[in-house]
Amino acid sequence: MWLKPEEVLLKNALKLWVTEKSNDYFVLQRRRGSGEDSGGLTGLLVGTLDTVFDSTAKVAPFRILHQTPDSQVYWIIACGASLEEISQHWDWLQQNIIRTLSVFDSGEDITSFVQGKIRGLIAEEGTSADDEEDPERFREAVLRFERLFVLPQREKLVTYFSCSYWRGRVPNQGWIYLSTNFLCFYSYMLGNEVKRVYPWDEVSRLERTSSVMLTESIRVRVRGEDHFFSMLLRLQQTYLIMQQLADFAIVRFFDKETFNAEHPLANPLHITQRALEIHARNQSFRAFFRLPHEENLCEVYESFLWVPFSHVNALGKICVSENYLCFASQDGSQCHLIIPLWEVFSVELPDRSSRALTVCLRGKRALRFSEVRDFERLAATIRRKCGTAGSPQHCISNPDEEGVMVGQSQAVSTEALMNVFHPHDAENLDPKMLKERMKEQSWQIHFAEYGRGTGMFCTKKTRDLIVRGVPETLRGELWMLFSGAVHDMTSHPGYYGRLLEECMGSSSLACDEIERDLHRSLPEHPAFQSDTGISALRRVLTAYAHRNPKIGYCQAMNILTSVLLLYAKEEEAFWLLVAVCERMLPDYFNRRIIGALVDQAVFEELIREHLTQLTEHMTDLSFFSSVSLSWFLTLFISVLPIESAVNVVDCFFYDGIKAILQLGLAVLDYNMDNLLCCHDDAEAVTVLNRFFDNVTNKDSPLPATVQQASATTNDKSIQKIDICDLIKEAYEKYGDIRTEEVENMRKKNKLCVIQTLEDTTKQNVLRVVAQGVKFSAAQLDELYLLFKRQHFVSCYWSVCSPALQNHDPSLPYLDQYQLDQSQFSSLFNLLLPWTTHTHACSLARSAFHILDENGDGLVNFKEFICGLDILYNRSFTEKLKLLFKLHLQPGTQECKILPSSRFFPPAEDHSFSTRLSDSAEDGVIRKCPERGRAKVDLQEYLKQWQDDLQRRDENIKDLPRINQVQFIRLTKTLYGVFHGDEEEESLYRAVARVTSLLLRMEEVGRKLQQSSPQKTPTSTAQTETSPTLPISPEAETLAEGEGTQDHTESPVSQHETVPSRSDITPNSTSRPSTPTSSPTGTSSPALDTPTDIPSSPSTVRDGDWSFSFEQILASLLNEPPVVRFFERAIDTNALIAHARKNQLKDAH
Repeated sequence: MWLKPEEVLLKNALKLWVTEKSNDYFVLQRRRGSGEDSGGLTGLLVGTLDTVFDSTAKVAPFRILHQTPDSQVYWIIACGASLEEISQHWDWLQQNIIRTLSVFDSGEDITSFVQGKIRGLIAEEGTSADDEEDPERFREAVLRFERLFVLPQREKLVTYFSCSYWRGRVPNQGWIYLSTNFLCFYSYMLGNEVKRVYPWDEVSRLERTSSVMLTESIRVRVRGEDHFFSMLLRLQQTYLIMQQLADFAIVRFFDKETFNAEHPLANPLHITQRALEIHARNQSFRAFFRLPHEENLCEVYESFLWVPFSHVNALGKICVSENYLCFASQDGSQCHLIIPLWEVFSVELPDRSSRALTVCLRGKRALRFSEVRDFERLAATIRRKCGTAGSPQHCISNPDEEGVMVGQSQAVSTEALMNVFHPHDAENLDPKMLKERMKEQSWQIHFAEYGRGTGMFCTKKTRDLIVRGVPETLRGELWMLFSGAVHDMTSHPGYYGRLLEECMGSSSLACDEIERDLHRSLPEHPAFQSDTGISALRRVLTAYAHRNPKIGYCQAMNILTSVLLLYAKEEEAFWLLVAVCERMLPDYFNRRIIGALVDQAVFEELIREHLTQLTEHMTDLSFFSSVSLSWFLTLFISVLPIESAVNVVDCFFYDGIKAILQLGLAVLDYNMDNLLCCHDDAEAVTVLNRFFDNVTNKDSPLPATVQQASATTNDKSIQKIDICDLIKEAYEKYGDIRTEEVENMRKKNKLCVIQTLEDTTKQNVLRVVAQGVKFSAAQLDELYLLFKRQHFVSCYWSVCSPALQNHDPSLPYLDQYQLDQSQFSSLFNLLLPWTTHTHACSLARSAFHILDENGDGLVNFKEFICGLDILYNRSFTEKLKLLFKLHLQPGTQECKILPSSRFFPPAEDHSFSTRLSDSAEDGVIRKCPERGRAKVDLQEYLKQWQDDLQRRDENIKDLPRINQVQFIRLTKTLYGVFHGDEEEESLYRAVARVTSLLLRMEEVGRKLQQSSPQKTPTSTAQTETSPTLPISPEAETLAEGEGTQDHTESPVSQHETVPSRSDITPNSTSRPSTPTSSPTGTSSPALDTPTDIPSSPSTVRDGDWSFSFEQILASLLNEPPVVRFFERAIDTNALIAHARKNQLKDAH
């Protein structure tokens, strides 16, 4: 490729280059270590230097220098990975530049002209490295990446770093290349080349580690094997990019329920290092301030903010998005606030000397920022955005208005259910109510000092008030504020009403599930014993299922939503549910509850770190994962009384999942002594259940009819635990757990959780498949990975690839990964044990149609392995039968519908009960309301299995006859299969003899038909005795041993005998032919018939000739070389290794 001209002082520095071509103005050179002299000592040294040192690592094997006759200065203008590539540049220079240079008088003019031409060529190329810090160097890295790893050209390099790869205790200094789908490493040290390529979708763990030998390194686990990379510089940057690329691959390929096709990084061809950094920054910004997904971080400024309540200037950062102005302190005060830009009505610059600006808000409020480096630009940005960020027209309902708003076709509740069923009594002087009023007063004071609503300052004092408990009357408002749901609702006015109009009255599987669970949601609460609460719950859940069909409805959503409806208005409850499901608890409410499993893994990690005594006692912490699942899914609502659980929800909306993790640790710490005395899991569950039964909220103002406290509440002999004390203890002991730390642990454990689920799928599939094939467990494992990777290879470089739809985790195990015809053909040809040359495509196409049992255009792993098992492990007869079927016309009933049971000889019979249990692994009913799939029809499965059993006894006589065109193709395939074999000559002769003999038999049959004209063709074929092919002694011995030999060693299946002489009579409607067979094995003239002759597969037309499988089998049994060839053991491991090595190359 063309390079930006750079000066080279020495033409042959350090003797690293060899001149290949030269003229008066240009020199083409080759790097030592590349090409013919790559094996010498000089080549080894140069290769090592190119890999280790940054100054030479960018040098390609070939380059072109520009020179002038009167100068010793050279300019590098082009480089190439191969001689062909660099020669194209050299030829272009010869044709377009050389003649022009002769008109210039001075060398400076020549050099200036050449440099201008080269820069113009680079500008025209418009490379994809425009956004990189050093585009020229990045272009050269791309060139090396393509040359070293030979990946498809569509594979996009994102970035690269210098690093060391550790193999045991030996470091290999080289370069790590991070592309959209692969992690690659290359090192070359004194002739020792190390090359590694790992797909991101196979990474199960990615983390920063340190050890005695490695101060800091990145550990990457791929297929159970750890790989360590230590960086000299920019380790954290490298780790973050690797984490993003791995997470992108996991979400795109495995977690489709959360994959967004409109994601800014959805297209793998558009991913760059800069795009990844921007995306990570936007994600962190939205997560910290709980802003809608539409918001992106536009500008950041460091500044001081005057905090009126503490009378100090807080150092922090101003973050500006499309519709919000946010501030977060960095001095430990934990102060942050969010200002909607539509609340700003002016920006003033009072003091230019201190670089200050004042932002004036509606409601007579103002914010004063100082020491802003580019304060004028910030002021201009805010003024501009204030004009574009129009005030949302969302109407906030008045608390005094009616409890039901009838504005659409559906009545929407505008009052929290708690206010409807338990209105606040201002005259009540109960001690609990007095405490409640004191809480309200504390919050009113807080509002007066720190503000109220979206512009409120959030500080340590805010958290302290949350921990003490939120007043009943303020709970809905504060939940909306702290969760960020208020921003979603404000920016989408009327959205909930429109959803209701669209979805109410419609029927779906999600609606059925919702109806079934409506009366299971807080059934003891009066609000959900009436139609008012049930109807509101139905509307919210149905609206959300309509909004997000990928999630639809999942159990536990009803419990959470019912609590939200108690304290928030109906529309507010909807947006709170959106905030929980899509932002605060991602991936929780879907079929595989991946988010909950990830947080359970994080919980286990925190237990090991903070509760070491418990870890030492219980070696297996998976118990805590299973028992804590309901804690995370329902935010402790399902295990705590409602009056205590709402305090937990208060903390969750303020601090996120961190609050739930802290409380879980506090619960285990509180019960430490009792848990250490437990002997089994059942005792531990009893201890925890008893603890939750004794948790109370002594300050709850709820009436006794609503509270869910245990019946032992009045038993003074049992120690009670107040929820406020428990939450306070959780914050005191574990409050140092930072949110950023939790998010990093989530990302790290998500890879492991996803890959664990994938391993479970693989194990279930292999357990079912292994019972019917003769591959070893290790071979099946490798074949499954090849099959799975073939699916991904088709999806790597396209966001809209149809193959992406062929993986569906909601399907039974066997059908989760399926290949279409194109994918199947590529993998089939890689694994085909014989060379077939030009017939490979047609054979793969025929094999696909045979193996596609249900005709849906997809082949699953079991179907694929069944066909492969015949080619690798079965007898001569089974292999020949498959080749025979492959050449029958596709679409006929005999070769189209083939259940997998028919691929196995009857000697390996499976009982009906065994088949039923095997298929139960992949036929289990799974709820998937988000897709609206119908339930699995077990009766249909049973009928299908019954039909399979009835069709098991397939006889070779049931196979249709093969016509002349198909027989010619079969013969050509055999010639291709034998090509290159050590017995090639004898095999060719054998096929020629068989072909000639079969055609002579057809001639005899025709003469017999002519001599008996009074008989019909059918009766003639059945009654007349015709000359047959004599069977050699060796073939007779081979056939006689069929009944005693093991199936794998016999050339013919036990249930299939050698055809009798009467079975080898050719079709009586045959046409005469005069074939000849040459001694050298050339085919007869009949074999030269064009392959596109139209023919009917199911019937033989008058004048055509055909053969049965029995005739072909009997003829080939007389040829020992053919039998030996097909009975020869196949090196399965070598073929698998070959396929693994070339699978990506085949995707070019």
